[in-house]
Amino acid sequence: MASFLDFEKPIAELEARITELRATAAAAGGAIDIGPEVARLQQKAERLLRDTYARLTPWQKTQVARHGDRPHFHDYVAALFDDFTPLAGDRAFGDDQAILGGLARFRGRRVMVIGHEKGSDTASRIRHNFGMGKPEGYRKAIRLMQLADRFGLPLVTLVDTSGAFPGIQAEERGQAEAIARSTEQCLALGVPVVAAIVGEGGSGGAVALATGNRVLMFEHAVYSVISPEGCASILWRTSDRAADAAEAMRVTAQDLAAFGVIDTIVPEPLGGAQRDPATAVATLGNAIAAALDDLASLDRAALIRGRREKFLAMGRL
Repeated sequence: MASFLDFEKPIAELEARITELRATAAAAGGAIDIGPEVARLQQKAERLLRDTYARLTPWQKTQVARHGDRPHFHDYVAALFDDFTPLAGDRAFGDDQAILGGLARFRGRRVMVIGHEKGSDTASRIRHNFGMGKPEGYRKAIRLMQLADRFGLPLVTLVDTSGAFPGIQAEERGQAEAIARSTEQCLALGVPVVAAIVGEGGSGGAVALATGNRVLMFEHAVYSVISPEGCASILWRTSDRAADAAEAMRVTAQDLAAFGVIDTIVPEPLGGAQRDPATAVATLGNAIAAALDDLASLDRAALIRGRREKFLAMGRL
Protein backbone atom coordinates (compact mmCIF):
# COMPACT_ATOMS: atom_id res chain seq x y z
CA MET A 1 0.00 0.00 0.00
CA ALA A 2 1.28 3.45 -0.90
CA SER A 3 2.55 5.64 1.92
CA PHE A 4 1.19 9.18 1.72
CA LEU A 5 2.76 12.39 2.96
CA ASP A 6 0.75 14.90 4.98
CA PHE A 7 0.12 17.22 2.04
CA GLU A 8 -1.11 14.24 -0.03
CA LYS A 9 -4.08 13.47 2.28
CA PRO A 10 -6.76 14.64 -0.21
CA ILE A 11 -5.22 12.31 -2.82
CA ALA A 12 -5.08 9.48 -0.29
CA GLU A 13 -8.78 9.92 0.49
CA LEU A 14 -9.72 9.65 -3.20
CA GLU A 15 -7.57 6.56 -3.73
CA ALA A 16 -9.00 4.99 -0.57
CA ARG A 17 -12.51 5.60 -1.95
CA ILE A 18 -11.54 3.87 -5.22
CA THR A 19 -10.19 0.89 -3.29
CA GLU A 20 -13.36 0.74 -1.20
CA LEU A 21 -15.59 0.76 -4.29
CA ARG A 22 -13.62 -2.06 -5.88
CA ALA A 23 -13.83 -4.12 -2.71
CA THR A 24 -17.59 -3.57 -2.55
CA ALA A 25 -18.00 -4.60 -6.19
CA ALA A 26 -15.87 -7.70 -5.65
CA ALA A 27 -17.96 -8.68 -2.60
CA ALA A 28 -21.11 -8.30 -4.71
CA GLY A 29 -19.72 -10.66 -7.33
CA GLY A 30 -19.67 -8.00 -10.02
CA ALA A 31 -23.37 -7.22 -9.72
CA ILE A 32 -22.63 -3.54 -9.14
CA ASP A 33 -21.35 -1.41 -12.02
CA ILE A 34 -18.70 0.81 -10.49
CA GLY A 35 -16.86 1.57 -13.74
CA PRO A 36 -18.10 5.13 -14.33
CA GLU A 37 -17.65 6.17 -10.69
CA VAL A 38 -14.14 4.68 -10.47
CA ALA A 39 -13.14 6.38 -13.73
CA ARG A 40 -14.44 9.72 -12.42
CA LEU A 41 -12.55 9.35 -9.13
CA GLN A 42 -9.36 8.25 -10.90
CA GLN A 43 -9.45 11.30 -13.15
CA LYS A 44 -10.05 13.54 -10.14
CA ALA A 45 -7.19 11.91 -8.19
CA GLU A 46 -4.75 12.23 -11.10
CA ARG A 47 -5.71 15.85 -11.66
CA LEU A 48 -5.24 16.62 -7.96
CA LEU A 49 -1.91 14.78 -7.92
CA ARG A 50 -0.70 16.71 -10.96
CA ASP A 51 -1.79 20.05 -9.51
CA THR A 52 -0.24 19.27 -6.12
CA TYR A 53 3.15 18.27 -7.53
CA ALA A 54 3.23 21.23 -9.90
CA ARG A 55 3.34 23.63 -6.95
CA LEU A 56 5.32 21.86 -4.24
CA THR A 57 7.01 24.12 -1.72
CA PRO A 58 10.70 23.54 -0.88
CA TRP A 59 9.66 21.93 2.41
CA GLN A 60 7.23 19.60 0.63
CA LYS A 61 10.01 18.66 -1.82
CA THR A 62 12.18 17.86 1.19
CA GLN A 63 9.49 15.49 2.45
CA VAL A 64 9.26 13.85 -0.98
CA ALA A 65 13.06 13.49 -1.16
CA ARG A 66 13.00 11.66 2.19
CA HIS A 67 10.14 9.33 1.29
CA GLY A 68 10.99 5.80 2.34
CA ASP A 69 9.60 4.26 -0.86
CA ARG A 70 11.99 6.09 -3.18
CA PRO A 71 14.56 3.85 -4.88
CA HIS A 72 17.73 3.15 -2.91
CA PHE A 73 21.31 2.34 -3.90
CA HIS A 74 20.57 -1.38 -4.09
CA ASP A 75 17.62 -0.71 -6.41
CA TYR A 76 19.71 1.38 -8.81
CA VAL A 77 22.49 -1.20 -8.86
CA ALA A 78 20.08 -4.07 -9.49
CA ALA A 79 18.31 -2.29 -12.35
CA LEU A 80 21.09 -0.33 -14.04
CA PHE A 81 24.38 -2.13 -13.43
CA ASP A 82 25.51 -5.58 -14.52
CA ASP A 83 28.17 -7.77 -12.89
CA PHE A 84 28.27 -5.62 -9.76
CA THR A 85 31.14 -6.71 -7.52
CA PRO A 86 30.99 -4.99 -4.12
CA LEU A 87 34.27 -3.90 -2.55
CA ALA A 88 34.40 -3.59 1.24
CA GLY A 89 36.48 -1.84 3.86
CA ASP A 90 38.79 1.13 4.13
CA ARG A 91 41.88 -1.01 4.92
CA ALA A 92 42.31 0.96 8.14
CA PHE A 93 39.34 0.54 10.50
CA GLY A 94 36.31 -1.27 9.12
CA ASP A 95 33.53 -1.47 6.57
CA ASP A 96 30.83 1.21 6.71
CA GLN A 97 27.49 -0.03 5.39
CA ALA A 98 26.15 3.51 4.87
CA ILE A 99 28.42 3.96 1.84
CA LEU A 100 28.59 1.11 -0.64
CA GLY A 101 30.47 0.65 -3.88
CA GLY A 102 32.13 -1.65 -6.31
CA LEU A 103 33.00 -2.56 -9.88
CA ALA A 104 30.22 -2.95 -12.42
CA ARG A 105 29.20 -2.62 -16.04
CA PHE A 106 26.84 0.13 -17.10
CA ARG A 107 25.38 -0.35 -20.58
CA GLY A 108 28.56 -2.03 -21.74
CA ARG A 109 30.96 0.33 -19.97
CA ARG A 110 33.18 -0.80 -17.11
CA VAL A 111 32.59 1.64 -14.24
CA MET A 112 33.04 2.14 -10.53
CA VAL A 113 29.79 2.92 -8.71
CA ILE A 114 29.62 4.35 -5.17
CA GLY A 115 26.62 5.57 -3.21
CA HIS A 116 24.77 6.04 0.04
CA GLU A 117 22.36 3.33 1.16
CA LYS A 118 19.65 4.38 3.64
CA GLY A 119 17.90 1.03 3.90
CA SER A 120 14.28 0.22 3.17
CA ASP A 121 12.94 -1.14 6.48
CA THR A 122 13.78 -0.81 10.16
CA ALA A 123 16.41 -3.54 10.23
CA SER A 124 18.21 -2.41 7.07
CA ARG A 125 18.04 1.26 8.06
CA ILE A 126 19.81 0.45 11.31
CA ARG A 127 22.36 -1.71 9.48
CA HIS A 128 23.07 1.06 6.98
CA ASN A 129 22.95 3.78 9.66
CA PHE A 130 20.23 5.62 7.69
CA GLY A 131 22.75 6.47 4.98
CA MET A 132 24.90 8.60 7.30
CA GLY A 133 28.49 7.77 6.44
CA LYS A 134 31.27 7.44 8.99
CA PRO A 135 34.98 8.18 8.37
CA GLU A 136 35.64 4.59 7.30
CA GLY A 137 32.86 4.95 4.71
CA TYR A 138 34.44 7.99 3.13
CA ARG A 139 37.88 6.36 3.29
CA LYS A 140 36.42 3.33 1.53
CA ALA A 141 35.05 5.68 -1.12
CA ILE A 142 38.51 7.23 -1.52
CA ARG A 143 40.03 3.78 -1.98
CA LEU A 144 37.49 2.92 -4.66
CA MET A 145 38.01 6.27 -6.40
CA GLN A 146 41.73 5.60 -6.53
CA LEU A 147 41.09 2.17 -8.04
CA ALA A 148 38.86 3.75 -10.67
CA ASP A 149 41.57 6.26 -11.50
CA ARG A 150 44.26 3.59 -11.69
CA PHE A 151 42.31 1.45 -14.13
CA GLY A 152 40.69 4.28 -16.11
CA LEU A 153 37.12 3.54 -15.04
CA PRO A 154 34.44 6.26 -15.08
CA LEU A 155 32.98 6.91 -11.64
CA VAL A 156 29.23 7.08 -11.00
CA THR A 157 28.05 8.21 -7.57
CA LEU A 158 24.51 8.06 -6.17
CA VAL A 159 23.99 10.55 -3.35
CA ASP A 160 21.21 10.14 -0.78
CA THR A 161 22.10 11.17 2.75
CA SER A 162 20.85 13.58 5.37
CA GLY A 163 24.52 14.18 6.17
CA ALA A 164 27.58 12.44 7.54
CA PHE A 165 27.16 10.66 10.88
CA PRO A 166 27.57 13.27 13.68
CA GLY A 167 28.39 10.87 16.53
CA ILE A 168 31.38 11.34 18.83
CA GLN A 169 33.01 8.12 17.58
CA ALA A 170 33.02 9.46 14.04
CA GLU A 171 34.58 12.72 15.20
CA GLU A 172 37.23 10.79 17.12
CA ARG A 173 38.13 8.89 13.96
CA GLY A 174 38.49 12.06 11.87
CA GLN A 175 35.14 12.65 10.20
CA ALA A 176 35.95 16.12 8.87
CA GLU A 177 39.32 15.01 7.52
CA ALA A 178 37.80 11.99 5.77
CA ILE A 179 35.11 14.11 4.11
CA ALA A 180 37.65 16.71 3.01
CA ARG A 181 39.94 14.07 1.53
CA SER A 182 37.06 12.39 -0.28
CA THR A 183 36.11 15.74 -1.83
CA GLU A 184 39.76 16.36 -2.73
CA GLN A 185 40.02 12.91 -4.31
CA CYS A 186 36.93 13.57 -6.45
CA LEU A 187 38.55 16.76 -7.75
CA ALA A 188 41.82 14.98 -8.56
CA LEU A 189 40.40 12.07 -10.58
CA GLY A 190 41.49 11.80 -14.19
CA VAL A 191 38.37 9.84 -15.19
CA PRO A 192 34.81 11.04 -15.88
CA VAL A 193 32.80 11.55 -12.69
CA VAL A 194 29.01 11.65 -12.88
CA ALA A 195 27.19 12.32 -9.61
CA ALA A 196 23.43 12.01 -9.12
CA ILE A 197 21.49 13.48 -6.19
CA VAL A 198 18.68 10.94 -5.98
CA GLY A 199 17.08 11.91 -2.65
CA GLU A 200 18.69 14.07 -0.01
CA GLY A 201 22.01 15.75 -0.64
CA GLY A 202 22.92 16.75 2.89
CA SER A 203 25.95 18.86 3.77
CA GLY A 204 29.57 17.76 3.34
CA GLY A 205 28.46 14.15 3.60
CA ALA A 206 26.90 14.60 0.15
CA VAL A 207 29.56 16.86 -1.40
CA ALA A 208 32.22 14.24 -0.62
CA LEU A 209 30.67 12.02 -3.29
CA ALA A 210 29.08 14.67 -5.50
CA THR A 211 32.08 16.64 -6.78
CA GLY A 212 31.63 15.48 -10.35
CA ASN A 213 32.14 16.69 -13.90
CA ARG A 214 28.39 16.39 -14.28
CA VAL A 215 25.97 16.65 -11.37
CA LEU A 216 22.48 15.31 -11.99
CA MET A 217 19.58 15.83 -9.62
CA PHE A 218 16.12 14.35 -9.48
CA GLU A 219 13.27 16.81 -9.92
CA HIS A 220 12.06 16.43 -6.32
CA ALA A 221 15.43 15.83 -4.63
CA VAL A 222 17.02 18.42 -2.32
CA TYR A 223 20.64 19.52 -1.87
CA SER A 224 21.78 21.81 0.94
CA VAL A 225 24.56 22.72 3.34
CA ILE A 226 22.41 21.77 6.34
CA SER A 227 18.98 20.25 6.90
CA PRO A 228 16.06 22.69 7.09
CA GLU A 229 15.47 21.59 10.70
CA GLY A 230 19.12 22.21 11.59
CA CYS A 231 19.08 25.62 9.94
CA ALA A 232 15.86 26.59 11.73
CA SER A 233 17.28 25.45 15.07
CA ILE A 234 20.31 27.70 14.58
CA LEU A 235 18.50 30.77 13.25
CA TRP A 236 15.25 30.67 15.23
CA ARG A 237 16.06 28.25 18.07
CA THR A 238 13.28 25.93 16.95
CA SER A 239 12.91 23.27 14.29
CA ASP A 240 9.26 24.23 13.90
CA ARG A 241 10.31 26.76 11.27
CA ALA A 242 11.91 24.17 9.01
CA ALA A 243 9.57 25.14 6.17
CA ASP A 244 10.80 28.75 6.36
CA ALA A 245 14.40 27.56 6.38
CA ALA A 246 13.86 25.34 3.34
CA GLU A 247 12.39 28.29 1.46
CA ALA A 248 15.31 30.57 2.38
CA MET A 249 18.06 28.03 1.64
CA ARG A 250 16.96 27.35 -1.95
CA VAL A 251 17.31 23.58 -1.64
CA THR A 252 15.38 22.52 -4.75
CA ALA A 253 16.75 21.21 -8.04
CA GLN A 254 15.23 24.17 -9.85
CA ASP A 255 17.04 26.69 -7.64
CA LEU A 256 20.35 24.82 -7.79
CA ALA A 257 20.23 24.54 -11.57
CA ALA A 258 19.73 28.30 -11.76
CA PHE A 259 22.75 28.82 -9.49
CA GLY A 260 24.91 26.47 -11.57
CA VAL A 261 25.42 24.05 -8.68
CA ILE A 262 23.94 21.16 -10.68
CA ASP A 263 23.93 20.53 -14.41
CA THR A 264 20.81 18.51 -15.17
CA ILE A 265 17.37 18.11 -13.60
CA VAL A 266 16.14 14.55 -14.08
CA PRO A 267 12.33 14.38 -14.33
CA GLU A 268 10.41 12.09 -11.99
CA PRO A 269 7.17 10.19 -12.61
CA LEU A 270 4.00 12.01 -11.64
CA GLY A 271 3.81 11.99 -7.85
CA GLY A 272 7.53 11.41 -7.35
CA ALA A 273 9.97 8.53 -7.77
CA GLN A 274 8.29 6.69 -4.89
CA ARG A 275 5.12 6.18 -6.97
CA ASP A 276 6.87 4.55 -9.92
CA PRO A 277 10.41 3.52 -8.92
CA ALA A 278 11.06 1.50 -12.09
CA THR A 279 10.39 4.47 -14.36
CA ALA A 280 12.44 6.80 -12.14
CA VAL A 281 15.42 4.42 -12.18
CA ALA A 282 15.25 4.01 -15.97
CA THR A 283 15.06 7.78 -16.49
CA LEU A 284 18.10 8.31 -14.28
CA GLY A 285 19.95 5.60 -16.21
CA ASN A 286 19.37 7.49 -19.45
CA ALA A 287 20.64 10.71 -17.88
CA ILE A 288 23.79 9.00 -16.58
CA ALA A 289 24.43 7.46 -20.00
CA ALA A 290 24.06 10.85 -21.70
CA ALA A 291 26.50 12.46 -19.24
CA LEU A 292 29.09 9.70 -19.71
CA ASP A 293 28.77 10.00 -23.49
CA ASP A 294 29.33 13.75 -23.22
CA LEU A 295 32.52 13.24 -21.21
CA ALA A 296 33.94 10.29 -23.13
CA SER A 297 36.03 12.36 -25.55
CA LEU A 298 37.81 14.41 -22.85
CA ASP A 299 41.34 13.51 -21.80
CA ARG A 300 42.63 13.32 -18.25
CA ALA A 301 43.82 16.93 -18.08
CA ALA A 302 40.56 18.29 -19.48
CA LEU A 303 38.47 16.28 -17.02
CA ILE A 304 40.47 17.50 -14.02
CA ARG A 305 40.56 21.09 -15.24
CA GLY A 306 36.85 21.18 -16.11
CA ARG A 307 35.80 19.74 -12.75
CA ARG A 308 38.01 22.10 -10.80
CA GLU A 309 36.88 25.17 -12.74
CA LYS A 310 33.25 24.13 -12.33
CA PHE A 311 33.44 24.12 -8.56
CA LEU A 312 35.70 27.14 -8.18
CA ALA A 313 33.19 29.16 -10.22
CA MET A 314 30.34 28.48 -7.79
CA GLY A 315 29.42 31.49 -5.73
CA ARG A 316 31.07 34.04 -7.99
CA LEU A 317 28.96 37.09 -8.76
